[in-house]
Amino acid sequence: MKKNQIAAQLYSFRDFIKTPKEVAETLARLKRLGYDAVQLSSSLAPMPEAELRRILDGVGLLAPTAHEPGAKIVNETDAVIDRLLKLDCRHVAYPYPHVVPTNEAEAVKLARQLDATAQKMAAAGIKLAYHNHSIEFIHLGGRSLLDIIYAEAPALEAEIDTFWVQAGGGNPVSWISRMAGRMEVLHVKDFGVSDHYNRLMMPVGGGNLEWNAIVAAAEAGGVKWFVVEHDGDCPDPFASFKESIDFLSNNFVS
Repeated sequence: MKKNQIAAQLYSFRDFIKTPKEVAETLARLKRLGYDAVQLSSSLAPMPEAELRRILDGVGLLAPTAHEPGAKIVNETDAVIDRLLKLDCRHVAYPYPHVVPTNEAEAVKLARQLDATAQKMAAAGIKLAYHNHSIEFIHLGGRSLLDIIYAEAPALEAEIDTFWVQAGGGNPVSWISRMAGRMEVLHVKDFGVSDHYNRLMMPVGGGNLEWNAIVAAAEAGGVKWFVVEHDGDCPDPFASFKESIDFLSNNFVS
């Protein structure tokens, strides 16, 4: 892993990016923490794309990937494509089912919608990926929702989230390996257990996931961006993101 492959997911800073001024201040702080790239989020303060690009360029941050609302990706695809092209962002993730399937037929219908959307975006030079939570590990008709989505949407890329795979009862290393050649962006955050025996989202290196195996599988599978996220259980995201990048830099950056 190269240091400039480590990015920060901006949804984790949703309470700090409510105005353009706060966006500029937050991005500058992330740059000082050592991040060279960010993943854009729909939680960013509304502003023209040209203004956001000026802020990013002024701070010295790349924005190679984004999250946009699921319903907008499917139902307003042209608007999403237009926004991303203006930002020179060529990768976007569908973050959560905008309609949660309750049976296999509904799951297949969603997957085929996403496949058609991915094909349309690909024609515009943009890759569409699927970001999972734990809900995708529900079984519908003998397969997990995540299995159905990837099987029925071959044009769709993956954006595996290490914490949520573990939370759903899956194996992050196995899923990363399964998506080899189909995943450029990986969400990295750690999985721990609180003193009340509840699952706990933690900075990378602060929990129980096997990072040697995770990073090795990701690199072998062609992952280009390791996107740090800590979107829950986090009183201070800046402290968490510093801990994560320090851990990754000290243990995996070559």
